[in-house]
Amino acid sequence: MNESKEIQHDQASDSAGFTLLETIVAMLIMTISLLGALQAINYSVLYNAGNASRAQALALLQLEVELLRAAKFTPGGADNFPPPGNGDCRSDALRDITGGDKPECFVNAANGGRFSITTRVDDNPFNAPNTPDIDPTAQIKEITVEVVLASKTPGWQTAVPARVVIRRSMAN
Repeated sequence: MNESKEIQHDQASDSAGFTLLETIVAMLIMTISLLGALQAINYSVLYNAGNASRAQALALLQLEVELLRAAKFTPGGADNFPPPGNGDCRSDALRDITGGDKPECFVNAANGGRFSITTRVDDNPFNAPNTPDIDPTAQIKEITVEVVLASKTPGWQTAVPARVVIRRSMAN
């Protein structure tokens, strides 16, 4: 009778629990699945950060366009207030809408991003494209404004500037 108990006991101990190999394989499968989940989380964080940067760029673009629309363009002349020479954009509402390419300037946004703003004023938009004409007697101006994230991070922001083209006609 003792022998039967020993035999039953040995069989029970052999079938209980997992082997070392089974445990390692299970841990490997769990690790791979967790790495996939973490990669998806990382992608979503970067994607949302890119959307926040794009929204900030569009807000800066809208502000710059409104300031350019408010600038004086009458038969008496056009506003000519260039940005300060230190690379920063003007912090007041004064803008330069005389013809030509304006110097690139930079703005630090509320979210901590640094954005580059470039402006081109074409006094005769009906001439050759991509060449700004400078004509003080112009009756219409085409103004192109582009806002780009200056400190690009890897991702979609490297190739997607926010750009708008507006036309202004001379006021009375």
